[in-house]
Amino acid sequence: MTSSLNAPLDIIELRNIASDVASQAGKYVLEESKNPILHESKSSASDLVTDIDKRTEALIVDLIKNQRPDDSFLGEEGTSQKGSSNVLWIIDPIDGTTNFVHEHPGFGVSIAAKFDDVIVAGAVADPKHKELFDAAIGSGARCNGEHITIRRSPELKTALVATGFSYQELDRKVQAEVLAHVLPAIADIRRMGSAAIDLCSVAMGRVDAFYETGLNEWDIAAGSLIASEAGAEVITMKSFAGEALHVAVNTCIKSEFLALLNSAMEKVTKDI
Repeated sequence: MTSSLNAPLDIIELRNIASDVASQAGKYVLEESKNPILHESKSSASDLVTDIDKRTEALIVDLIKNQRPDDSFLGEEGTSQKGSSNVLWIIDPIDGTTNFVHEHPGFGVSIAAKFDDVIVAGAVADPKHKELFDAAIGSGARCNGEHITIRRSPELKTALVATGFSYQELDRKVQAEVLAHVLPAIADIRRMGSAAIDLCSVAMGRVDAFYETGLNEWDIAAGSLIASEAGAEVITMKSFAGEALHVAVNTCIKSEFLALLNSAMEKVTKDI
């Protein structure tokens, strides 16, 4: 074990650490899924957490600290450790816990490294589909070690769009109304249940855009970098009630899609 305090920053090394640890954590989650899954609610009855989330987060922290003992950590399940370096690891041990609990595909492990307030490396493991996505800033995005880029041919009317919904009843109602305005202008909508996986789907060209409100940094840190490095435009804009709206979109439809979202939000806001 070597100190990370005075060592020069190696972004590819950070990517490789994120990728290796996400892979190990994904295998752990998949193995644990064979056992009965006990869960409890957090912010609402549909916002679930399991003991496996908590154990996986602890595993991730331990694995990274073995290699970078001076770094800081922030995890969805409560990890908050301040280190002496300028690297912060942002962890979502299971993004898509509701899917995980229901034995539905669409959950993954998300790990990102932030340096001086910039996400510089990250990885998302989708253990059900045996896919491992990763990226380093300025070095592109990969799936299972192969470089990936978005497809650049869609039109808005043929675009497949991914989104997600809040756990809060009032927010869900507004989000559904926004979707009602968006849906007629596109080909169709997809709702996977994991923002991290959705962002990787943008990177792979499986969907042409993604938008969602109410997300936390651990939901999107790694996936946003992967989508951006694959060639997507990643944007944070204001939605209804001033909330952050996170968007990743194929650059071919960026202008039309953003205009559609703004129009939908304006129509819904007038009715609130």
